[in-house]
Amino acid sequence: MNLTKEEKQEIIEKFGENGKDSGKAEVQIALLTARINKLTTHFNEHKKDHASRRGLMMMVGKRRRLLDYISGKDIERYRSIIKELKIRK
Repeated sequence: MNLTKEEKQEIIEKFGENGKDSGKAEVQIALLTARINKLTTHFNEHKKDHASRRGLMMMVGKRRRLLDYISGKDIERYRSIIKELKIRK
């Protein structure tokens, strides 16, 4: 369910300024999205895992707050991150 070190580093390098820029909102959103996608596949097999479902909902809420923050600062950054991560259907 968790991301490996290599997966995290790849996401940080893709969305951050450099390989150590993990604090940027886009990087945090991308990391949360990767974790959410992994948990979503987990729930296909384990339907009654309510403790992990609560964690999933908390991650979705945190990602929503970060997206709201970016949309308030710069709408073009918001649109680009949404498009690149394919969050909206």
